[in-house]
Amino acid sequence: MHPGTGLNHSVFRFYQELNDFLPQQQRGQSRVYSYTGHPSVKDAIEAQGVPHTEVDLVIVDGAAGAGVSVDFDYQMVDGDRVAVYPVFESLDITGTSLLRPAPLRETRFVVDVHLGKLARLLRLMGFDTYYANDLTDAEIAMRSKVGHRIVLTRDQGLLKRSIIDHGYWVRSQNSEAQAVEVVRRFDLALNVRPFTRCPACNGTLVEVAADKVADAVPQRSRAAVSFAECDGCGKIYWPGSHRPRIVATIRRILGG
Repeated sequence: MHPGTGLNHSVFRFYQELNDFLPQQQRGQSRVYSYTGHPSVKDAIEAQGVPHTEVDLVIVDGAAGAGVSVDFDYQMVDGDRVAVYPVFESLDITGTSLLRPAPLRETRFVVDVHLGKLARLLRLMGFDTYYANDLTDAEIAMRSKVGHRIVLTRDQGLLKRSIIDHGYWVRSQNSEAQAVEVVRRFDLALNVRPFTRCPACNGTLVEVAADKVADAVPQRSRAAVSFAECDGCGKIYWPGSHRPRIVATIRRILGG
């Protein structure tokens, strides 16, 4: 504690895309964080604007030891030097203190109310994506926790809710660019299964015989080679004139 101030001071350095959450003039450099008592490193990180869901590794050089990885419960000590890293795409960090539960075995999303177009694109690519335009932040957080879903949002504050383990702050405001972000962030390119989910309700599409859906299909479309029925809302789908545009959009998202 510094005499006369009643404050402790630690030095933080945020790396890579974590700088997106910091003021422009403070990015890419060390910054002094002042505090009273001994807050958790998680609280200290979020007090500086970075949601815990974006962090995968914290290294402390101080009371914990020299260059020691710590979990979110670590209590800050005056003089700590803290390095905060995002999710690593290629670096093996086995053996360090992983800050969130193991990656989800199945990639499932819950999307906030402002990302409806992104939700539709993810469904078209075959990803289980829960979306409703009247979801509250509390409902999104609970669906993430109970359903083991990754939260996708433009609201940084939502990702600071303690019950959310997996989440991502979407940077772009364009839906196609948002989809590119999500595919790259979660390494989903090999998991894309176009036209296997209902873009309207997120149900699974099941192939059905033409004669079983004839009454639900316009006369001009009954010659289509295949039909699928949503097991959720019952909507019928078939390859139509819009499909090439959707395929082209997915190819752009995948960079192909």
